[in-house]
Amino acid sequence: MDSLTQETLCKIQSVVIDQIRKEPVKSVDHITDRISYEDFFVKYLLPNRPCLLSSYVTAEWRSVKEWVKEDGQPNLDFLASNFGDALVPVADCNKVQYYAQPKTDMKLVNYIEYWKDHISKGHKSKEGCLYLKDWHFVHVFTEYQAYETPVYFTSDWLNEFWDLRSDRTDDDYRFVYMGPKGSWTPFHADVFRSFSWSANICGRKKWLLFPPGEERHLKDHLGNLPYDVTSCELHDGKKYPNYKNACQPFEVVQEAGEVIFVPSGWHHQVYNLEDTISINHNWLNGCNIDIMWEFLQQELCTIQKSISDCIDMEGWHNQCQLIMKASTGIDYAEFFLFLHIIASHRLQLLRRCSRQMSEQVVSKSSDLDQLKHDNTHDDDSVSKLNYEHTKSLEVCKTQKLSGELPTTENSKSLCEDDTSTRLLSGTFESMAIKEISACQRLPDACRESVWHAVFDIDQVKKILECLMKNEEFQELESSVLCDDPKQIYRNICDALNEYSL
Repeated sequence: MDSLTQETLCKIQSVVIDQIRKEPVKSVDHITDRISYEDFFVKYLLPNRPCLLSSYVTAEWRSVKEWVKEDGQPNLDFLASNFGDALVPVADCNKVQYYAQPKTDMKLVNYIEYWKDHISKGHKSKEGCLYLKDWHFVHVFTEYQAYETPVYFTSDWLNEFWDLRSDRTDDDYRFVYMGPKGSWTPFHADVFRSFSWSANICGRKKWLLFPPGEERHLKDHLGNLPYDVTSCELHDGKKYPNYKNACQPFEVVQEAGEVIFVPSGWHHQVYNLEDTISINHNWLNGCNIDIMWEFLQQELCTIQKSISDCIDMEGWHNQCQLIMKASTGIDYAEFFLFLHIIASHRLQLLRRCSRQMSEQVVSKSSDLDQLKHDNTHDDDSVSKLNYEHTKSLEVCKTQKLSGELPTTENSKSLCEDDTSTRLLSGTFESMAIKEISACQRLPDACRESVWHAVFDIDQVKKILECLMKNEEFQELESSVLCDDPKQIYRNICDALNEYSL
């Protein structure tokens, strides 16, 4: 089952996540056989460990079948004829601008023409090495199902939240990358210190992975990270005084069809060893939301130091939040909205499942009464239904939730709109909601699906506790918040109390 059981959740409660994250990683596991969601959750998501999944994950994807020729090369003609008019972002791998590769937009058909010419000239065309990056393919071609998110990555809070945003209708954290042999991505860690997964539709990549904390040895004397972690410049002891203390990176060669999981805070640099197409997601969930929160605090601290000479100006705290939103992509108010939405979805799920289990008890009670008055049924049938009825009562007793959890009147429409229940962006929905339809027949299925929701809101609760104690969050005016944090916290606590968490 693609969820968490009560048994696993109980084990998780006794685990100190920070301790298991600190256990040294000796190698990057290559998973060749199918692994259950729960095993992946415990072995890789919680401890924040990288791994490589074999091509069984992607074998049935439409993109693997249509975007790749029989010889394993990109089917450039198919891509041009079906998606050629799309505007795509293209980076120049030969140039550096503000520690990044400068980008420009062009039509896909024009990029395909460049790519063909680049290949024909031995990957040495006059235009240089151009890399199609961060293309929001799913947003543009909504009806074309190029792939199905691997089950291990379906608890995706980041895209669940972004799919609800009316101000970001053309934006998400799902990307297609296409590039010739030699194209590459400079040294970095992912947005918000999120997880990422990347699937090679065709071609091969080489990944250089550094565990969290190792990046401090790679900074120059000014505190800047290198653009290219393989540069000989890093051996300059005056400019990079701590490089001698850096560990060697984990080097992973990813073959066609394979999927790599890059955990939170693992800095990395990536090369295309062949003409390559990949599909990538950035994502967050209950396993790494604390890492995101720590990152946001560090970012705000850096901003505050940079404008500390203006601390006496009116609205200084608000100005820091504005700068943070512009540079990082999110501020504290939006982070709270993010947590609120994630919690609201799961509280709704728990209420629905609770109601359906209650309805089963009523149904079984009616069936039992009918059998007792029907002489055509034997005693075994009555005994069996008696047992099922008693079991259902026990389930509802142990998982009882009130019919309606309290909500506040000033919640914004994004939080209140019933469409938020269904707009789970194929992430949490694919993992849990799909099981709810079976609850009328199988109470155990409902029981197992809700435990992931319980884990999620418990993680939100922990972050909310920190957020409400944070001095910078307390500086925010209530008008910029989507709801009352204390009320949301009480709602979560009420739900968790029903599950003894």
